[in-house]
Amino acid sequence: MIRKLKSGEYRLYSRKKDPKTGKRRNLGTFKTRAAAEKHEKAVQFFKRQG
Repeated sequence: MIRKLKSGEYRLYSRKKDPKTGKRRNLGTFKTRAAAEKHEKAVQFFKRQG
């Protein structure tokens, strides 16, 4: 999940909530939405490995 911050940057959050905190885990902050989407694809790819 990608959300735009007030600063104009984009933050990638995990899809599921963290059971410990009840919030979504921060997976990185990026200057452009394209960079955030690129990283999200990489995260999804490595989730499916082994």
